[in-house]
Amino acid sequence: MKKTGGMILTESLIRNGVKDLFMIPGIQLDWAVDALRQKSGEIKLFIPRHEQTTTYMADGYYRVSGKVGTAMVVPGPGALNAGAGLSTAYACNSKVMFITPQIHASGLGKGYGLLHEIEDQTGFVAGLTKWNTLVNEGESLAPSLDEAYRIIHEGRPRPVGIEIPHNLLHESHEENVAALVAPAESAHIASSLVSQAAELLNTARLPVIYAGGGCLNDAARAGLKELAEKLGAPVVMSDNGRGAISDRHPLAMNALAGRAVFEYADVILVVGSRFIDALMPATSWPMDKAKYIFINIDAKDLSEPRQPTVAIEGDANIALPLLVEAVDRKTALSEEQALIVKAWAQGQIDKVQPQASYVSELRKAMPDDAIFVNELTQIGYLARIAFPVYEPQTFIGPGYQGTLGYGFPVALSAAVGGNGRRVISITGDGGFGWNLQELATAKRYNLPVTLIVFNDGHYGNVRAIQRREFGAEVAVELQNPEFGLLAQAFGVNFVEVDTPEALGDAVKNSINADGPLMIEVKLGVVPSPWHLLRLQPMKGTQSEAPANPLAVYFE
Repeated sequence: MKKTGGMILTESLIRNGVKDLFMIPGIQLDWAVDALRQKSGEIKLFIPRHEQTTTYMADGYYRVSGKVGTAMVVPGPGALNAGAGLSTAYACNSKVMFITPQIHASGLGKGYGLLHEIEDQTGFVAGLTKWNTLVNEGESLAPSLDEAYRIIHEGRPRPVGIEIPHNLLHESHEENVAALVAPAESAHIASSLVSQAAELLNTARLPVIYAGGGCLNDAARAGLKELAEKLGAPVVMSDNGRGAISDRHPLAMNALAGRAVFEYADVILVVGSRFIDALMPATSWPMDKAKYIFINIDAKDLSEPRQPTVAIEGDANIALPLLVEAVDRKTALSEEQALIVKAWAQGQIDKVQPQASYVSELRKAMPDDAIFVNELTQIGYLARIAFPVYEPQTFIGPGYQGTLGYGFPVALSAAVGGNGRRVISITGDGGFGWNLQELATAKRYNLPVTLIVFNDGHYGNVRAIQRREFGAEVAVELQNPEFGLLAQAFGVNFVEVDTPEALGDAVKNSINADGPLMIEVKLGVVPSPWHLLRLQPMKGTQSEAPANPLAVYFE
């Protein structure tokens, strides 16, 4: 029996395990949306107030649950609006399935000016996904969707895109369903490369491990912890790698503590990280300061400007256990030395006030498994190194895209995927302006999100840079709404506080509350934390630091 393309699409989503779908309806999706209505007991629809939010929500859903986040919007401007969230998902290695219609199949490439037509939409989707396809006939619809969901689980986690001309969704076709094909197994890792890497680690005086986002799944985390403990090697976690091991572990270090151990490292093992400076095409630490071992599932992240002595292309899940077996047990850095380094870093963090106190109070108010969504705001920048992470999938950052305003919409789906855990989302008043309309979504679905808006009336970081570089500022002042009235208009509970302690109390009280809460914190000008961020301070932000505490042991 033939079925409409909309029904085939819906049944393909169900067959591939989709339980939650983030979407906004529109005319090209009408037949798909009606099919979803008929299957409402099997797929739950989340409808935000902006197309941008659909892909942000798919991203947050994956990062908390580990399940593919699926987003669907209309073509043209709908797809373009969703591009910001898709670019963040790409940068943060998230499995996001992006589904969008196309114009009528007979008009593709003709430039007729059909509704929502843009030139080369397929090229745009290709640029933000690791694989994409344009379905060209109805009988290919189910196989194409199955192929997309198979590929999304292979290799490096990143978005996958599928476009469907809208006429295929209302036309009827043979369903043409085949048995689902399991994702391909990860490639074999040569034992010779493992032996070379182990020899370097065994002979190193101070081996250091740098862990990126590729270390966050359960198998990689277990291998990472075991390897670090067998070597006595400190583990420095990138922004994307926070949570790879618990910050309670003596060997777990943030980027600031990483400066101390990197200075004396003679062998550096980089696992699951691009290891690239934020603004320049250079490595995070100079290549001539140590010998390097790189492990990465993506061959591109083993190439220039990196110059590894040993390069292992493969999944950290497989490579790390092999290294554990191959290395000798030793204590490169004692627990006492590691704790001294961590205290050295914390002492510098504590001087950045009031940001350090706000971060500290947030952490104290939150259970270990509560989810923290960080943003590009004055508190959030310091939180990259200052917020302790104790459990995996509880710390979400913006990745290298640095998409201002991503945090609140990502937090919404983190709440969907978090099985009832409270989500704490911080943002500045500038970034909140991107998606303040999503208070409606938080309220509509009664999501357990505590939204904290730090309000300084400006694009605070831009203002700080302008003042530092030029001694003047322009185009940074904001005209904000009364946030209490805004929350009231959406039916969201609201609290205003003005001290770190009061914020901590408000967050603690919200942990077991029902539904969303918005908290406003008014700030003045605060000191820059940028001299403390990353392994090497950004240009123009260097400041005098305390002497390296490892000097007495390694010089």
